[in-house]
Amino acid sequence: MTTPALAAGQPAPDFTLPRDGGGSIRLSALRPGVVVLYFYPKDDTPGCTLEALDFTARAADFAAIGATAIGISKDSIKSHEKFVKKHGLGITLASDEAGTTCAAYGTWVEKTLYGRTSMGIERATFLIDGSGRIARVWRKVSLAGHVDEVLAAAQALG
Repeated sequence: MTTPALAAGQPAPDFTLPRDGGGSIRLSALRPGVVVLYFYPKDDTPGCTLEALDFTARAADFAAIGATAIGISKDSIKSHEKFVKKHGLGITLASDEAGTTCAAYGTWVEKTLYGRTSMGIERATFLIDGSGRIARVWRKVSLAGHVDEVLAAAQALG
């Protein structure tokens, strides 16, 4: 199943997902705030931990401009809560165990590693403006400087 890639200017698919700390988070309920959705493969792996720590380090800067950063993976809430506690994360993590949100955003993709193919989450970030439209998309994210680039783009939204 291939989902067409979302692009800037398109409406961001709405979702309601369970979140760390209890309860759930609904994208449309965060309007008119700016939202940064970042999809990552797996809790407590080296790259994913670095990305979560980078977003945590800049959480106050995002909050200062009225932006919310949300990390999404297919890990369970229990896994997310262990991840948050172990690393002192200060961002929201949402659990998409069914993969419907990953599919809607086109981040559930075929990956190849050491000649073997499997399905997994592509590291990607979506900047969503206050009207619920996608302002910018980063696919196949390279972590160095990524969070600073996302913050600068969010700040430019005004």
